[in-house]
Amino acid sequence: MKSLMNIFKKNKERLWDKYYPDKQNNITVPNLSIYEYLYKCSANNEDNIALNYFNNKMSYHALFAQIDICAKALRSQGIRPGDVVTICMPNTPEAVISFYAISKIGAIANMIHPLSAEEEIKNSLNSTGSVMIITINLTYAKIKNILKHTKVYKMIIVSASDSMPKLLKLGYNVMQNRKILTPKKSEEYLYWHDFMAKGRNYHEDVLVKTTKDQPAVILHSGGTTGIPKNIVLTNGNINAIIEQVKIMVPNITREDKMLSILPLFHCFGLVVCVHCPLCLGATDILVPQFDAKRFDKLLTKYRPTVLPGVPTLFEALVSNKHMDNVDLHDIKYIISGGDTLPEAKNKIVNNFLLQHNCVTHVIQGYGMTETTGPVTLSALKADVLGSVGIPLPGNDLKIIDVATKKECPIGQTGEICISGPTVMQGYLDNDKETNEILEKDSKGKIWLHTGDLGYLNNDGILFFAQRLKRMLIVSGYNVYPSHIEDVILKHPYVLNCGVIGIPHPYKVQVPKAYIVLKPEYKDTAKVRNEIKEYCEKNLAKYMLPKEYEFRESLPKTMIGKVNYRELEEENKSN
Repeated sequence: MKSLMNIFKKNKERLWDKYYPDKQNNITVPNLSIYEYLYKCSANNEDNIALNYFNNKMSYHALFAQIDICAKALRSQGIRPGDVVTICMPNTPEAVISFYAISKIGAIANMIHPLSAEEEIKNSLNSTGSVMIITINLTYAKIKNILKHTKVYKMIIVSASDSMPKLLKLGYNVMQNRKILTPKKSEEYLYWHDFMAKGRNYHEDVLVKTTKDQPAVILHSGGTTGIPKNIVLTNGNINAIIEQVKIMVPNITREDKMLSILPLFHCFGLVVCVHCPLCLGATDILVPQFDAKRFDKLLTKYRPTVLPGVPTLFEALVSNKHMDNVDLHDIKYIISGGDTLPEAKNKIVNNFLLQHNCVTHVIQGYGMTETTGPVTLSALKADVLGSVGIPLPGNDLKIIDVATKKECPIGQTGEICISGPTVMQGYLDNDKETNEILEKDSKGKIWLHTGDLGYLNNDGILFFAQRLKRMLIVSGYNVYPSHIEDVILKHPYVLNCGVIGIPHPYKVQVPKAYIVLKPEYKDTAKVRNEIKEYCEKNLAKYMLPKEYEFRESLPKTMIGKVNYRELEEENKSN
């Protein structure tokens, strides 16, 4: 073990360098805004299709023209450099246009979920100091009640049908818009087309040059306390991801098409599924509302070559009953992130892909909003089943002992710490939380303490264990719920599983397993006993769940992760 540790230190914690092509183990982050970086990347690509929205296609030339009009519209309505403009939208062209227009004038975009509760929206608007909100018309009924309690002086209202083809727009408006409460035009409210008309009548130059270190986007996460935090990401944070992807996933070209199902308010959706394909000159297929039952139609209609998603998306893929005759040979990359795809599920997805003529398999990544999304990726030749790969170029990674804070030997599980150009600037107006998660070492390097557990193997490949906060202490033993879940998920009867800790009079905590059976298996005493017996054979005694609860489904977060906090709260109330 000591000799391995010496090798690790000798290589300055970069055992993974050997995987990068042509020794490209670092990147240079351009000193540009998000908008200027996209503009630079798009040179000589004007005629290619940038956005595809229900088969209404927008070229890069048209996209930049729309961004320019929107930027002028923002300025015409008083938005200044440094102002915060909230985007509360699903994946539509208007959301993408607004995002880059805000960057062009040197303002800051605050991205929030359109399905957020009224109080959540109000808190986000106030905590970020937002002065304008661009939102889908579905949210008006909620937002109209809270505007007077915020600094917002203008609401721009968008319909999902605004950029649809004519016939589809007509059908949507007949079926949906009559059910939606919307206001009359006023100084306080503007509809998208009226808003853009303001831009067409504004004739001053609006481009504001900002540096890579200036704030560009505010995204949201639970932080270390579970209370939503406003995460400030800079231009450099977001543009650095693209420079890293160019090395790690070099075969994405202007001929490719990415299916963007993940929402823009989520870091994975915004950075990987929107900014990345556009900066690489590919076509971005925007999906404002995902319907798992129609997944087969999405794939056959658009023939994407890059499919990023969270584990629940791939569960939907293999569970779709209409996939028998769908050929997936066009897909070049399938990238899983946002949550862990357990090894058992990974194998199921890979076998499914193989059966549908797919020439690739799932590659997993690891990251968090505080690191602008992906930190590691199991690309290149660092693709080991069950791992989340190696750091993207320019990132450093170390594993530290949770108790002593000293660096762990290879193979030992500890807290994952990250350093690199994608580490956030900090939590907005929250020095306490920022200082708890960001730490400067003796050499001046900033390390982000992820609150996640994992270990490195001899090649510097990262294996994710679980969230530190999910670790249970059972009779003095460290018990990892994710390990119990992995074991249970390998049982042929089990579709999904979630494990939490529940109080125990002398063991302090014990595991409780929530299990969802596959549709073809009924919840019977025989089935339950077989699963319990399987656990007894495959888990150490101190890891065995004290309770098993069989359910038809598990609660999910807004992006499709198992909502463990809800399970814990539910258990407390029982």
